[in-house]
Amino acid sequence: MKEILKTIIVDFIKRELPEIKKREINIPLNTGKIISLVGARRTGKTYLLFNIIKGLRDKIHRNRIIYVNFEDDRLYPASIKTMDLLLQSYYELFPDNKNEKVYFFFDEIQVIEKWELFVRRLYDNENCEIFLTGSSSKLLSKEISTSLRGRTLSFEIFPLSFNEFLFFKDCEIDSLSSKGIAKIINHFNEYLNNTSFPEIINFPDDLKWRSLSEYLDLIIYRDIIERYGVANIHLMKYLIKFLFSNTGNLLSINKIYNELSSYGLKVSKNSVYEYISYLEDSYTIFNVRLFSRNLKKQQRNPTKFYLLDNGLRKIVSISEDKGKLLESIVFNYLRRNSDSIYYFQGKQEVDFVMDDNIRGERQLINVCYDLTLPSTKRREIESLIEGMNNLKLNHSFLLTNDEEFEEKINNKIIRVIPVWKFLLNLY
Repeated sequence: MKEILKTIIVDFIKRELPEIKKREINIPLNTGKIISLVGARRTGKTYLLFNIIKGLRDKIHRNRIIYVNFEDDRLYPASIKTMDLLLQSYYELFPDNKNEKVYFFFDEIQVIEKWELFVRRLYDNENCEIFLTGSSSKLLSKEISTSLRGRTLSFEIFPLSFNEFLFFKDCEIDSLSSKGIAKIINHFNEYLNNTSFPEIINFPDDLKWRSLSEYLDLIIYRDIIERYGVANIHLMKYLIKFLFSNTGNLLSINKIYNELSSYGLKVSKNSVYEYISYLEDSYTIFNVRLFSRNLKKQQRNPTKFYLLDNGLRKIVSISEDKGKLLESIVFNYLRRNSDSIYYFQGKQEVDFVMDDNIRGERQLINVCYDLTLPSTKRREIESLIEGMNNLKLNHSFLLTNDEEFEEKINNKIIRVIPVWKFLLNLY
């Protein structure tokens, strides 16, 4: 095993890295903390590591940088012993670096059971900086944070934001000229109806959809079925199809259970709970619960689920609900800024209540693709007014596909703006 590890170490030192498009997220260097990048597969975690490594190579000798992907088949089955042998192998190759700061980059570390024990020892005993990636939300869990005793800084990595999407498409953000606006809207329609996974946004359509199918299979089989030993693969696939097809709808465990049972599937409510938690752990779906300070009330009421990427939905669902696609785009934008996102329920529902960590304020948001019908506009406005009165807010947003105006009612202001402007902060 040591010879294999030495080959992996030396091969990467000699390897030239590809050109990398810069993302909006900035990963700090030399913090004295273990840096964790966590998110779904194919969201660009590895390329963020490569970007850091490219910058380091301009400053220090390459042999002070170690990169290992623990899903490398040459390491199978990787274990905590593999990590210890890696350290031994490295210092056998470069003994003089014992006196230098060394940078360790560990990719997809979640495949190693008890990895945090080795990482803690490495952190405590070596002169080093440590960067980790993983495709499991458990890397952010209280258990991991406790075992590493506050030694970590974690960053969630998502597919491309709309701003990043435009950058990857080489589209300048010109919101003043009619030509510039037309280009942005054209790209927004692509962003809405296709995928935001960075690797494939410029692929031809046939390769794009084939790649998305492979992404979904990778998530299902490697991140869920293999990791958790899921026995009922048929049930998991039906659950995925049901949740993906009902993005943004109010769902209870009973409703999901009854729906799956109606297909003739052998299912228990506990299995539904568990399988949903596996999908959440892999960053495939996210839940939005009722806004309430009463946790029991939250648990008793239905939940809404949103997908990581609209392209994944189109792989399994024939529905072309533009409103739900638009709502999902808004949710993913909000989720980048906060994990405290809820829906409000009074006489009517408000899509999102969010505590904005960046602006330090609470936002109330409805999303509606088309406000042409007066009854639709009235419903959306009335639900926001009720929400603002209840939450003691003076302003809210109604996000649409293309309409823009401002509604003032009894000192309450509702900003009606196109989603693309909201995503680019052009309001």
